[in-house]
Amino acid sequence: MIIIPKGNYFLFFFSTGYHVHSHCTTSTFTSCVPCIDSTFLDEPSDKTTCNNCTTCDPGFGLMVKQPCRPSSDTVCGTLEGFYCLDPTKDGCRAAQRHSSCKPGQYISHTGTTSTDTVCAICPGKTYSDGSLTSCQPHTECKFLEIEPGTPWSDSECGVASLPTAGIIAGVLFFLIGTIAGVCIFMRRREIGRNIKNLGSQIPTQASPDQEIPMLPGGIGNAPNTVRESTLCNLWSAG
Repeated sequence: MIIIPKGNYFLFFFSTGYHVHSHCTTSTFTSCVPCIDSTFLDEPSDKTTCNNCTTCDPGFGLMVKQPCRPSSDTVCGTLEGFYCLDPTKDGCRAAQRHSSCKPGQYISHTGTTSTDTVCAICPGKTYSDGSLTSCQPHTECKFLEIEPGTPWSDSECGVASLPTAGIIAGVLFFLIGTIAGVCIFMRRREIGRNIKNLGSQIPTQASPDQEIPMLPGGIGNAPNTVRESTLCNLWSAG
């Protein structure tokens, strides 16, 4: 307790953590009581009430660094991911969330409890999604580059695939073309063979009454010809 003379009476200043309960009279001394219920006094005073303790609001990025005591106020600190905007001697009164780097930027300096995050732009042929502390080089495609790299994404490499329907259609056209070519070749060979056989059967000189012999089964119906044209007849019928 501190006693200070003032005129015809004395002022009583009680130590930290106490407030005046009742002032002195002609017959009584000044009485004091400790601060309670989240209140404090951090210096000697003749106040009859204590100060309310500071609340550290997590919604503003603050947390309790040191709890309130009768002789000292609460000391607030910053939550993870925040930095202090209004520092005090031992703590912080207001905080703000660290800035987030955008895609195409990298974290040049990581934020601390007292400083914000510093972002920088990725140089050419590198990329970052904004969460990296350094930009990564674009992948160099060995065969085919499907998508070129950007400041925020890597190159996309691979082999461009054709649609399934296109592949099936291409195979069918190839098979049909092959069968058609073979059949045309066999038809031409058949016609040439029949003409040759017919020429060898016709006499060079014949009288009007002489009957010209016909090939067995008619032209184009020889056994060999039937066998060779079966595939083409089936294909034509289909």
